[in-house]
Amino acid sequence: MLLGLAVLTGQLSIGWSNDRIDAQRDAATGRSDKPAAFGAVSLRVLDVACLVAVVATVVFSFSLGWRAAIPALLGTAAGWAYNLGLKATVWSGLMYVICFGGLPAIAYLALPGHPVPPWWAVTAGALLGLGAHFANVLPDLLQDEATGVRGLPHRLGSRACVLLMPVLFAAAAVVLVLGPRGSPSTAAWVALAVSVGLAAAAAWIRWRRPASSLLFYAAIVIALLDVVLFVFVA
Repeated sequence: MLLGLAVLTGQLSIGWSNDRIDAQRDAATGRSDKPAAFGAVSLRVLDVACLVAVVATVVFSFSLGWRAAIPALLGTAAGWAYNLGLKATVWSGLMYVICFGGLPAIAYLALPGHPVPPWWAVTAGALLGLGAHFANVLPDLLQDEATGVRGLPHRLGSRACVLLMPVLFAAAAVVLVLGPRGSPSTAAWVALAVSVGLAAAAAWIRWRRPASSLLFYAAIVIALLDVVLFVFVA
């Protein structure tokens, strides 16, 4: 429970700080889904909420032990660094890699005996994080560029991002199935085959029909399979 609270409060602080920092930019681009952009939530309220969430994150993180607190707070710091300006640089993806890659490390280091997180869990988390970065930015690509935000996805371009998403998610599935010791289960092999097959189909769609939305949905399905694999493998 403490682990969930540490991650939840950290993510809340990142989300609220994003709304606070980008309030003017969101208003300029007409983001009706952002309450702070059109005054539904005052900036003062967001300031207080961010402060409370950060304090709670620190408390819950250290309640897990100082070893688990390091990746927990590092992930939160990466999210804040992204919001404060790194999202407009080529290093934007690295912040997602740090945040998502650190999630399995928190879980392992919080266990009795503080076992070292296996490489495959951290690697799969990092791959999922980078894929999630592309998925998160794609809907707002044009609005971001209009306000001067040019992170890694913007520099690569929408077509490259749409193709990289399923590839990264499928790579995470490969790591999750082949990384742990022992023989993978039949279900794991099936999930891997489906993930790789969908990634191949997505690449074909990208080549023949670049504007098709099916590629994006294929990436989301692969990501969901990765999450299921994570639960059963880790």
